[in-house]
Amino acid sequence: MTPTSLNTNEVKNAAGSEVEFHQVSVGPGRTVTWAKIGELPNAEHRLKISHLELGSGTEQRRRSQVRLDLTVPGYTSGQPRVCSFYCVADIPIGDLNDYSTAKDACAELMSFLASKGLNTTILYDCTGYGADALVNGTL
Repeated sequence: MTPTSLNTNEVKNAAGSEVEFHQVSVGPGRTVTWAKIGELPNAEHRLKISHLELGSGTEQRRRSQVRLDLTVPGYTSGQPRVCSFYCVADIPIGDLNDYSTAKDACAELMSFLASKGLNTTILYDCTGYGADALVNGTL
């Protein structure tokens, strides 16, 4: 279960500095949303977790999403622009005996996003191979 306040290094920015959030809503359904503490009204900074279960029996699946949306004024236009990053898990929960495979897949993705080869340190500056590809459009 996630805490109502994320204020003890659960979330860090590209510089590795803590970003604090407080819970602003629960629902509809299996959803929880946090807002950055001190966000400006015209610059929403939201973190959200949501779950949806589909099918039944051995065909049952759960789609879970962790999403971060950060609103900033456009450089030229000044209009609100949203940068969104999200991770989606699609797990065949009706035909698994445990979550070890799902944990391996999640760990491998996190590692690819936040590291480079021999580096065992988490790279918050988005220079990990996967994060670099997402941010800069590299291959």
